[in-house]
Amino acid sequence: MKKTYVGSCHCGAVRYEADVDLSQGTYKCNCSICTKARLWHVVIGPEDFRLLSGESELTEYQFHTKQLHHLFCKRCGVHSFGWGDDTDLGKFYTVKVNCLDDMDLDELARAPITYVNGREGRGLQVAAGRGPSPLNPSVRTER
Repeated sequence: MKKTYVGSCHCGAVRYEADVDLSQGTYKCNCSICTKARLWHVVIGPEDFRLLSGESELTEYQFHTKQLHHLFCKRCGVHSFGWGDDTDLGKFYTVKVNCLDDMDLDELARAPITYVNGREGRGLQVAAGRGPSPLNPSVRTER
């Protein structure tokens, strides 16, 4: 069941609401940026994300295929969410679960985690429910 969470960066300049169903799973990826930043996120549709404040405080970083827009607070540097637009998937948001201010830690501990092989470029398909598949054998889910 979806629940509305409030999220923010460290300094609070960037704030948003996200409607998330943790029972549908969370994601950890092995691509270079997710590995270095130890990102743990959920993927939601654009109808489930609302930026409340701080649009002018955001700066963007893109690399490789430039499908994902990694957004950071200019003040504190925290990457609390991002978005992407994929030909097959349409627009989506990635919300960092550790930036959801009102997250119940017991609820988060019960959420399934899917490990995505983003290093080989298969992250978007799995996050959209298209995996695991024979093309992505390194993906595994824990409950």
